[in-house]
Amino acid sequence: MTRKISFFLFGMLLLGTLLSCSNQLTYNVKPQRPPVKHDLWDQLLKKHVNAEGFVDYKGMIRDSAQLNQYLELLQSAHPQRSWSREEQMAYWINAYNAFTVKLIVDHYPVSSIKDIKNGIPFVNTVWDIKFINIQGQEYDLNAIEHGILRKNFRDGRLHAAVNCASFSCPPLRAEAYTAERLDEQLDDSMRRFVNDPLRNHISPDKAELSAIFSWFSGDFKKDAGSVRAFVNRFAKTPIGPDAKISYLDYDWSLNEAK
Repeated sequence: MTRKISFFLFGMLLLGTLLSCSNQLTYNVKPQRPPVKHDLWDQLLKKHVNAEGFVDYKGMIRDSAQLNQYLELLQSAHPQRSWSREEQMAYWINAYNAFTVKLIVDHYPVSSIKDIKNGIPFVNTVWDIKFINIQGQEYDLNAIEHGILRKNFRDGRLHAAVNCASFSCPPLRAEAYTAERLDEQLDDSMRRFVNDPLRNHISPDKAELSAIFSWFSGDFKKDAGSVRAFVNRFAKTPIGPDAKISYLDYDWSLNEAK
């Protein structure tokens, strides 16, 4: 009798566990969404980012209704496995850049994006603020850059695509990234960054590179074997094999168009 009761109780416990897991799985399944179109973001970038990649934040504020409309579109459609690799990458790059602009717009005027963490308890940096909600899943900018883009796509060119709203960052591209042109756009963004005299100083005998090439050296080594080899893929003037490489101080002042 005792054994029958034990089996009955075990069965009820197992059934409850299965039902709980079933409910949890159902809860975590996101409704299917087609890949996002980035036309709204493309329009804003073409209107408010100049040829050097500096941003007219006052113009972005005037067009904040359109910016919010685009962010709402991003928040309605979490990338899914059915999307192509290029569709997912373009989504997350654009999301990182658009939500970064949103932070500046919401706190403008600021001298630096790093000032935004002030007054927010338990936040180490602005990149740890969880303010992005995509179909019920919460993100901060660090999660997008390091937990998704770097972790899942492993492409050193991403470092020239994401923009941290600072002077020393690779310039914000004046168009949205799209799945159809992603490879071309990533190549072009890295080529512009490497050959930009404001952010890298390269000659055959000496190279002073952006600190990005030091901070994320592992990503570039995975792509090309060394930082030198990666940079030389894109440099108009390659770094010589015996040239000394050093790294520039990073300027975190706002990348605002003057």
